[in-house]
Amino acid sequence: MKKMKLICIFALACSSLHAASPDIVVYSGVPCGLAASITAAREGAKVVLIEPTKHVGGLSTSGINTAESEHMLKWTIGGFADEFYRRMGRHYEETKAQQTYPHKDKRLDTIYFFESSVAEKVYLDMLKEAGVEVRYGASVDTVTKDRANITGITLTDGTKLTAKVFIDASYEGDLMARAGVKYAVGRESKAEFGEEAAGIRFDKTPRKARTVDAQGKLLPGISAWAKDLTEGAAHRAPMNYNFRLTVAKDPQFQVPIPAPKHYDATRYSLLADWLRDQTAQKKPVKLYDIIDLYERRNGKFELNNKQSAIFSLGHFGGQFDWPDASYEQRARIEEDHMDYTLGLLHFLATDNAVPAKVQQEMKALGLHKDEFADNGHLPYQLYVREARRMRGEHVMTQHDVQTDRRKPDSIGMSSHFIDCHHVQRVALNENEFVNEGRIWRMGYANQIPYRALTPKPAECTNLLVPGAASYTHVAFCTLRLESTWMITGQAAGVAATMAVKEEITVQKVNVAALQEKLRAQNQVIDFLPGQPEKCEHLNGPPEF
Repeated sequence: MKKMKLICIFALACSSLHAASPDIVVYSGVPCGLAASITAAREGAKVVLIEPTKHVGGLSTSGINTAESEHMLKWTIGGFADEFYRRMGRHYEETKAQQTYPHKDKRLDTIYFFESSVAEKVYLDMLKEAGVEVRYGASVDTVTKDRANITGITLTDGTKLTAKVFIDASYEGDLMARAGVKYAVGRESKAEFGEEAAGIRFDKTPRKARTVDAQGKLLPGISAWAKDLTEGAAHRAPMNYNFRLTVAKDPQFQVPIPAPKHYDATRYSLLADWLRDQTAQKKPVKLYDIIDLYERRNGKFELNNKQSAIFSLGHFGGQFDWPDASYEQRARIEEDHMDYTLGLLHFLATDNAVPAKVQQEMKALGLHKDEFADNGHLPYQLYVREARRMRGEHVMTQHDVQTDRRKPDSIGMSSHFIDCHHVQRVALNENEFVNEGRIWRMGYANQIPYRALTPKPAECTNLLVPGAASYTHVAFCTLRLESTWMITGQAAGVAATMAVKEEITVQKVNVAALQEKLRAQNQVIDFLPGQPEKCEHLNGPPEF
């Protein structure tokens, strides 16, 4: 027995020693970080992946069950991302679990619409095969540096890690920020980079609803008066966040949607006033007018913020402080978003202002019993669409993703529409408001430069940032997709391994050699003859 204990202690010590001195530390097990860590491990590097939550996969395993390929050029999705979607295809083929797949394209070799639990299984299999060590449940606390070189990081649980190269794949760029790398938050002005879609953007159509209470105070959900804001000016906040719940219509798959911990019906006063007005005018209202409900596989439906709705799952204004908030503050903001979300669903099911038909539609839904079982069937993570954005060696702008789309140091392709959800609601007067911040522009195939992943050399020489990459707000709206982030993550994983093996800074990686390695891994980094460069074949709402 003593011998066995000694063996166990020795094994733990060796494991701890190995974890403390990997070649590469990847921060955040979102799809970007998974691509980076698995690719680096396949290249022969010793990798530790740090995931602050209890689950890898980010939003792919927390409610977003699409590659967003419906608004992209599919030919741009290659390499690790393509492998991931193909492996899910094999899963559905082997398990014959595709019977209720709602989409017309029944091909199962590549799956772009899936289930969170399946995505997590595939990711975990890939991590295990690659031999990546994953550390769960701790966030980056502090970063130590010797001039421009990161010498180590300390996690919130006290763990200290050293590595030759670090990769910050997180949505928020927390490691990057703690390493002293410059970044931006919110929205640049039109003037800063000459972007026509930048800055504060008022919707053209006013919405009629009461915006103030009896004392003249703005109602919950209204952030400011329009007269205090300037079209095209910079603004501190990114687009709104929301939870992507997975629900079922079939009672056999349902568990009840819980009431929020803190319910306040006044949070939905604006919606209540609008619903009463619709009823008075005898205008029919459906639940789909308020919440987007996407059909996925096997009786599952994905709830999302509805862009055109007067009031939806997006918690307008609730996201303002998230990017630079402490972990404690973020926990409170996340709880507030969950209260808002469950409160809205509770309001729609029970409030007298809600038409009976809408109440019935809401009551007919339940959380799907097969998803997020260890979290009350609620998603593990808040959908952080955008937070910090690095100011690296090259800043990608609207021009780079729409007109100046060719880059000599390309490491991948993006093609999604420039898609920004609203940021806030602003009052025009006591009885009208407009939503603010929406962008929807045509998508074009554009090359992602390696320089957008690298900090300026004076700031940090052994850090790559494929998540909170060097983009303006407008350009970032084409990058902020799990499928595209897997592309930047793969490039970061290969580049980091090259920097380790050659003992050079990340800025001095031979880009031509990096490109050849990526091409060999089926990453799409070049424009392909005969392939469309514009997403004009795709349907969507009018550009604005």
